[in-house]
Amino acid sequence: MSTATPSPKTVEERAADLYRPYDGTPLSKRGEPVWELALRYPVQGDWTERDYFAADLEGLVELVDGCVEVLPMPTILHQLLVMFLAERLRQHLQGKGLVVVAPCPIRLGKDHLREPDVFYLAPGRSKDVREVPDGADLVMEVVSPGVRNQQRDRFDKRADYAAAGIAEYWIVDPEGATVTVLTLDGETYREHGVFKAGETATSVLLPGLAVDVTELWAAGQAGAVSAPR
Repeated sequence: MSTATPSPKTVEERAADLYRPYDGTPLSKRGEPVWELALRYPVQGDWTERDYFAADLEGLVELVDGCVEVLPMPTILHQLLVMFLAERLRQHLQGKGLVVVAPCPIRLGKDHLREPDVFYLAPGRSKDVREVPDGADLVMEVVSPGVRNQQRDRFDKRADYAAAGIAEYWIVDPEGATVTVLTLDGETYREHGVFKAGETATSVLLPGLAVDVTELWAAGQAGAVSAPR
């Protein structure tokens, strides 16, 4: 008879064992996630909007079809671009509608909440400013560094915002130095334009709204300081 010691279970195998009624027996081992805390929350795919708000999650976290997505914290560059865009929107609208910046969710569907960096609500869309609005009229995202963030803003959110009927979507990409303006055409977006430094990004939804891309990138560098000598 073999007396070989069984191989230790992997973290994944131990995690699978944990989905049983918790009887108070310690579950976590040093070097592993704190399973006792993790099990207080629904598994991915089972999160509801009610769960999402009740959890009071820290940081930037979105709810996507019953799953939570943790987003990277913004950089100073990111925030300077967001503030510039929001201010340009406010100047153009002159109080007609609302301009809101993250963190603030919009509802795209059942158990599906996104937090655009900047979004515009036309007059009458928001019935109660204390409640999550259903969709938006225009959204802007400033892309954070990294392949996953490019994927999320260029593909995932493009599909999400189109499915929710949001009329216009701006993708501001500091790494690629481009501003892509998408306008809703039926159930999908078409490119209104991909704008670079020296060009002016314009809106289809809001005629007259124009953003000088060179000025936008300059605003992103406004907080840069020289290294001490």
